[in-house]
Amino acid sequence: MRGLAKLYDSCLIIPARFNPSISFCVRKGHTLPSPTQPILDIIDLSITLPDRADRRYAVDNVSLTVNRGEILCVVGESGSGKSVMTSAVLNDIAKPLNVESGQVIFNGKDVLKLSQNELNELRGARISMIYQEPMAALNPAVKIGRQVEEVFSLHRPEISAPQRKIETIKLLEQMKLPTPERIYASYPHQVSGGQCQRIVIAMALACKPDILIADEPTTALDVTTQAEILRLIQDLKEVYDNGTIFITHDFGIVADIADRVAVMCQGKIIEQGSKQEILMHPKEPYTKLLVDAMPLLETTRTPDLSRDDKPVLEVKALHKIYGTASTKVHALNDASFVLRKGETLGVVGESGSGKSTLAKTLIRLIEPTSGSVMINHQDFLALSDRDLVKARKNIQMIFQDPFGSLNPCQTVGYMVTRGLLLQGVPSAEARQRAVKLLSQVGLGEQSLRRKPINFSGGQRQRIGIARALSMEPDVVVADESVSALDLSVQKQVLRLMNDLQKSYEMAIIFITHDLRVAAQISDYITVMEKGQMVEFGPADKVFNNPQHAYTKKLLDAAPGCDWTPPRLDAEEAARIARDLEQA
Repeated sequence: MRGLAKLYDSCLIIPARFNPSISFCVRKGHTLPSPTQPILDIIDLSITLPDRADRRYAVDNVSLTVNRGEILCVVGESGSGKSVMTSAVLNDIAKPLNVESGQVIFNGKDVLKLSQNELNELRGARISMIYQEPMAALNPAVKIGRQVEEVFSLHRPEISAPQRKIETIKLLEQMKLPTPERIYASYPHQVSGGQCQRIVIAMALACKPDILIADEPTTALDVTTQAEILRLIQDLKEVYDNGTIFITHDFGIVADIADRVAVMCQGKIIEQGSKQEILMHPKEPYTKLLVDAMPLLETTRTPDLSRDDKPVLEVKALHKIYGTASTKVHALNDASFVLRKGETLGVVGESGSGKSTLAKTLIRLIEPTSGSVMINHQDFLALSDRDLVKARKNIQMIFQDPFGSLNPCQTVGYMVTRGLLLQGVPSAEARQRAVKLLSQVGLGEQSLRRKPINFSGGQRQRIGIARALSMEPDVVVADESVSALDLSVQKQVLRLMNDLQKSYEMAIIFITHDLRVAAQISDYITVMEKGQMVEFGPADKVFNNPQHAYTKKLLDAAPGCDWTPPRLDAEEAARIARDLEQA
């Protein structure tokens, strides 16, 4: 044992052969928590919001424990207090938020009372965070290897520079990254989003922390990359025997990785228990509603193959090629399909598969290399700039980021009526149409005078839908239009789009990386891989009898695919929603 301690200098390794029940690393000066005690204990924590906020507390009298070797999933909608609570675990609460009362006990000490020097030693070494957006967490001007090495420099200064490089490459290998030496020497923009997230995880685990906090780490990732990251976090839990707090709004992820679950609403923990208890037998009405909002890989629509309507959209042999003659990249390769009024085509695939390139090409945000797009038998790609202005009303887009696509300086009324006014519609009629549309998407007339900042994410997406429909288009392209929304809000928006489609008889191209969402809204599905449509057909056939290996891979990777959530009937769900709104 002395030899082992001397070899690692900064750690004491207790191999399993000395005691089969333990095998872990203890840094110098650190003590082990008792195996019978929680590794982290949050006690009666309350954090106040600014005076003008919609409620007094961001976190309201919360108590939670985290045990070694378990994944605790904290679930709740946006604004429920999940991220604020976990920020308190790192004592990273900034003004105007304020810790009013409570304790965060780690290793026998209250984290909220530690000095700045003690916090510097704690953060990144004993308690680490994996952030939601990996590109924002990495410095774009610094090579990846140097950024990972910086963690060793800060928390393990006894390691020499050559040894830091060796440890960094080992860590990148452990994250199952291909060619670790190449990634070590790369900048963040030179690797994929999924690889960036693995690098952020590597940095978080560099010092073998006791607590790992993962704040929505897979939200921005496609389904197969998400599955790989979730599997990696589970594997690392077994290797490091740490406690993991995993923040999410997706119960599919909870079904795949959780040991225990805590549900947050309006700053309170309203329910907690084992995964089985929460997923199969939720007690609280709010939890029941969240579980009920979970989309399934079950199709709800079947196209009417007997219809003989003329196509509203015909896409033939569409290509988009980037690069030079020697380095051609087919972002879009021979895309062809037909849509009729009232039909929805779901376009699914991983990041980089060509989904968004297809969307931007269809509405001429980018010009294709070749091919044709016919809208109501008019060649949309051949139109002059003047004719294009008039024809754009026939095809509109709902963007992924409702906040980024709305002008923060303009009122909702201005944005919804602007397209109509440009088309020559009188202002009184344009306003009347805007009021009707806002009513149809569940927003009142008073919304006309307000700006985007005054609305929630779900409400902003409703505004984006109203703006797109103001032109009464024949075709709507929805590019990841619900991916940033909570599941309950997502369900409402999907139902809204279904209802509006029936009213306006528009064709919808619904682009998503979430197969569960595509199943809820699509008549047809096309699966894209490397710019090609590798599978196309009625949604029920594609999901129930996939033919292409890539489609099967996507379906297998969908989170929560082995879990069938308990369902509420429509009347009970509506009653619970009304009661919660009144409360």
